[in-house]
Amino acid sequence: MLRFPRVPASRLLLSPPALAGGELDSLRATLESGWVAPAGPAPAAFEAALAEVTGFPSVLATTSGTAALHLGYRVLGVAPGDEVWAPTLTFVATVAPAVQMGAVPRFLDATGPGGTLDPGLLAEELARAARRGRLPRAVVPVDLYGQCCDLDGIVAACEPWGVPVLSDSAAAMGSRGRGGQHAGRGARLAAFSFNGNKIVTTGGGGALAGDDPALIARARALAGQAREPAAHYQHETTGYAYGLSSVLAAVGLAQLPSLAERVARRRAIFAAYAEGLGDLPGLSFLAEPNWGRSNRWLSVVLIEPAAFGADREAVRRALDAAGVETRPAWKPLHLQPAFRDAPLVGGEVAAVLFERGLCLPSGSAMTAADQARVIEVVRSCARR
Repeated sequence: MLRFPRVPASRLLLSPPALAGGELDSLRATLESGWVAPAGPAPAAFEAALAEVTGFPSVLATTSGTAALHLGYRVLGVAPGDEVWAPTLTFVATVAPAVQMGAVPRFLDATGPGGTLDPGLLAEELARAARRGRLPRAVVPVDLYGQCCDLDGIVAACEPWGVPVLSDSAAAMGSRGRGGQHAGRGARLAAFSFNGNKIVTTGGGGALAGDDPALIARARALAGQAREPAAHYQHETTGYAYGLSSVLAAVGLAQLPSLAERVARRRAIFAAYAEGLGDLPGLSFLAEPNWGRSNRWLSVVLIEPAAFGADREAVRRALDAAGVETRPAWKPLHLQPAFRDAPLVGGEVAAVLFERGLCLPSGSAMTAADQARVIEVVRSCARR
């Protein structure tokens, strides 16, 4: 029987996958059914389960969150030379598919609560863009580290100009925005990720969701290599192999029922960090705006060196030496060499969040002893 070595337990990882317990049974049932490819009952069942959890009536399961964003850009008609607007404080996948399609990103500063896009700033810039005669093809807000952006305000800012919103909700499965709506609800389309480090994982996977079944149907056709309904292989355009396999969908089906418990656990981990570290001068946390309820995918501390007695990098190195994986907050995209020539609005707030922000271990299966170890190391770095 083939066996692989287990993941080393000596190092505390940032957000390792947590098994729900039913994955093997779900995988066995899928394999015994004979379905492995992106077809059959498992992907359809996973999409139905996602629709129930999120409230989106139409869902397409994809190979990754990046694939979902790519399909979203494609069905929204992004073309070479178009502008796509996004917050600068995000992962590269937010805009990479659009750039690869020939679009030009324009980055906006992280001036909203919790480091998300500020609707007021967006409204001002859209008015200026209208006067220039160059509105964006799409605006792509981000639910940062699981914290919902002010999507209602962002959509309201875009509606007068007819600009669609594609919500990058990759890390926000189980998060809630205004009115208790699931992350991404209200956007024209929303993209989710089920990567190995996410709160619900399929090992690798994503989803594109929306209220318009025609848009999702178009994305579904593109995800299946844009093959036309014919006995032979007929293509009016080109597409992609972006459908989620039955095997990975089976893992997602086993994980999704525990979503509420996983969100509760991550929020408890954040609360323990806040209690264990909140008294330290110069240390704070990314705020949770009053309009939403974050899944707290990752707990992010902000370290002000003069008051704390050490900078973010010194704390990161101390934790690394203690066998604890951490990661700086996203390096703003306007500071990345790949986007050195991209237009930018502001950027100072995002730059400070990068310099001071540190993501702490937040895995759903993290023990109290593990967390106490992290807290002890961070406290040891503070000025005595």
